[in-house]
Amino acid sequence: MGITTTHYWTNLIRLLRGDRVLEPLVASYCVTPYCNLNCRYCEDYGARRNASAQTQPLPLAEAKRLLTIIRQAADSLIFTGGEPLLYPDFDSMAAFARQDLRFRSLTLLSNSTLLPNHLDVLRYLTRLVISLDTVDAQAWDQTLRAEPGTAQTVINTIDSIAQSKPKRLTLIVHCVLAPETLPQARDVLDFCTARGILFSCSPQSVNNWPRYELMVAEDYAAFIAHLIELKQHGAPILGSLPYLRLMLDLQPYPCYPLLMPRVLPDGSLAYPCRPIERGGTAHGGRINLLECGSWAEAMRRAVSHYGLPPLTCGSCYQQCYVEPSLMQAQPLALLREVVSFPLSQRADIRTFAPG
Repeated sequence: MGITTTHYWTNLIRLLRGDRVLEPLVASYCVTPYCNLNCRYCEDYGARRNASAQTQPLPLAEAKRLLTIIRQAADSLIFTGGEPLLYPDFDSMAAFARQDLRFRSLTLLSNSTLLPNHLDVLRYLTRLVISLDTVDAQAWDQTLRAEPGTAQTVINTIDSIAQSKPKRLTLIVHCVLAPETLPQARDVLDFCTARGILFSCSPQSVNNWPRYELMVAEDYAAFIAHLIELKQHGAPILGSLPYLRLMLDLQPYPCYPLLMPRVLPDGSLAYPCRPIERGGTAHGGRINLLECGSWAEAMRRAVSHYGLPPLTCGSCYQQCYVEPSLMQAQPLALLREVVSFPLSQRADIRTFAPG
């Protein structure tokens, strides 16, 4: 039985006794703060922010030591950024995580513009998540703020990987639902369905909350309802039914951020979650894992210095926090997903965290 499964059942017992310090189901490592695109709605990264990045990526030797500490806590890992493939030694890092540390699940979140030069890395991954909000290449170029033709390269890369990917690799396209691109989301869904690609989506957020224009848009509600219906009929929709229903009514939910801890490029753990740590209050902050030397010591220091994770939260609606929290709190719903929707089992919705 892997760490993820063991932690899931341990966490259920802890929740029953009111314990808020839960074991990770997956860890997210922001490999680099640098990006090669300037997506209109990205609040954290982008080429225009590269020069002002407050944290720097670690040298490979230090990054490997950091991964060794993360592996003490989780056997599922997400590489994110910025654009992870801008890290000079990313292929070596992924190989080390798979072959030496034996992470059970490795996910790469990428804009895919650099993937044609890193195709060998696919053999180390279990999941590849590529962002695509529209199959209209001209419109996607405008969202990316990229050179003309960049979007078409992204679309072609997705097409190529869908046809030739390793058998064990699950390919996922993640679509950010923005008011401007919502009309094209169905085309992205059709694109994925035709190619056997898992389709994932989340509402565009502003300061961790869905944009107001989406919350009141009938087209948004109709699209989410459409996804629920399609999923129930076996379509390749990633996201549990509880998650999709939450995206439909956007009601508050109990969030357990330590299920998916985020590690920043310099090796710091954002405690208890990125939104609270970034808020700069006394309830959250950064603990450097390399200085602590172990995951257990980092958690001890974090709880001692910042306190327990909050009982209640003005919950964000980022799928990386929503999905694990819902599935951890609802074991019967998780069982239904695994039994009724084989695609959910393939993607392991306990640990799925795009964006």
